[in-house]
Formats: sequence, C-alpha cells, structure tokens
Amino acid sequence: QVQLVESGGGLVQAGGSLRLSCAASGRTFSIYSVGWFRQAPGNERELVAAIRSIGESTYYADSVLGRFTISRDAAKNTVYLQMNSLKPEDTAIYYCATSHRLGSALRVGEYDNWGQGTQVTVSS
Repeated sequence: QVQLVESGGGLVQAGGSLRLSCAASGRTFSIYSVGWFRQAPGNERELVAAIRSIGESTYYADSVLGRFTISRDAAKNTVYLQMNSLKPEDTAIYYCATSHRLGSALRVGEYDNWGQGTQVTVSS
C-alpha cells in the first residue's frame, strides 16, 4: 500500500500562486504515475496534471496548461503542483493519487491510492 499526504492548499486571490505537495510513503517503488486531480462541488473529479516515474513525462489538462507545473523529488518521495495565475474556477478540493499502471494513467479508475485532499479557494 501507498500512503499519501497532501499539503499546501489555502485561500488566494485571483492571479496568485500556490504550491501543493504530495508526500508518499509505503510501497513507493511500485508507483508508475502520480496525478493531481480536483473536484469542485457538483462536478466530477478531473485530472489536472500527471507525471510518470520513468522518464518523468507529464500531462496537463487544457484548462491549466501554461499555468500549472507538476514536478517530483524522488529522494523525498514527493510530488509538487505549482499553480500560478490562479482563477476562481480553479477552486476545488485537490487530491493526489498514484497508479501502478505501466502505461499512461489519465482516468480516475486507473489510480488506486488517494490522499485525503486539500482545499484550494481562489477569490475574485
């Protein structure tokens, strides 16, 4: 099993920045992808960004491309999501999750370990 703890959420004004962290422990050697998802009230959970352990290829949703950056520190077993130029529509609970899928993992069902989530609120 993999345990995930997110941190770094909070309240920020539109145009501001936040950096989320996701610290992993446990069977971290079995992780192939780490994704950041978000879920706003009444909406489905959506993938925002993902990074693969091998090659560190990344994926970004169109809505955050150019504003968010996902990165990882392998020595610390931590993945970060740097969020710049935040908009009110970025308001949501943000979750990190890990996948043991060898190929790319872009769907909720392809992730099997989830953190507890951290609230991000962007005021206008």
